[in-house]
Amino acid sequence: MAEEKNSIHEELIDETVATETVEGEAVEASEIEGEETISLEEQLKIAEAQTKELEAKLEEAENRYYRIQADYENSRRRARLDLEASEKYRAQSLISNLLPAMDNFERALQMEVDGEQAASILQGMEMVYRGLLEALKNEGAEQIEAVGKEFDPNFHQAVMQVDVEGFDSNHVVEEFQKGYILKDRVIRPAMVKVNQ
Repeated sequence: MAEEKNSIHEELIDETVATETVEGEAVEASEIEGEETISLEEQLKIAEAQTKELEAKLEEAENRYYRIQADYENSRRRARLDLEASEKYRAQSLISNLLPAMDNFERALQMEVDGEQAASILQGMEMVYRGLLEALKNEGAEQIEAVGKEFDPNFHQAVMQVDVEGFDSNHVVEEFQKGYILKDRVIRPAMVKVNQ
């Protein structure tokens, strides 16, 4: 930067000292065509002002470049994170749609049956239910443990409070509907009864 200032300074001095021959007479370049003579100090002040103005413009352009580059990097990072999240939770809507069917399977499996034919149908339904649970587990979905666990509003939805002996305070006594979690995201909280 100092070298640039020195070269500008030298150019200004050369311009002032440069002479032209007009009808055999040496005349300063600045005096041609009736221009007033500008002192060397004034020329230096003008050059320094122009240099400061150019430096300010350069700094502004550099700042704008760095902001644009940062915005570009942030948008790339956001796009990558969105893609990772969509890949990670791609099965969420399917699992949400399957949960009512899973609830119906659980209710059907709790029925008491008489006769071999009904028992074999129930056994087949239990195999299908276990297959669905395994498929959910392969996608990263798991049932939320509730009964006997401490109530956690992030995983449990309390619909009733009771006072039951044998359970600690603020612990889940009974589960009305199973909750499911996909990786680290709760798809549906468990609907529970909590001890006071």
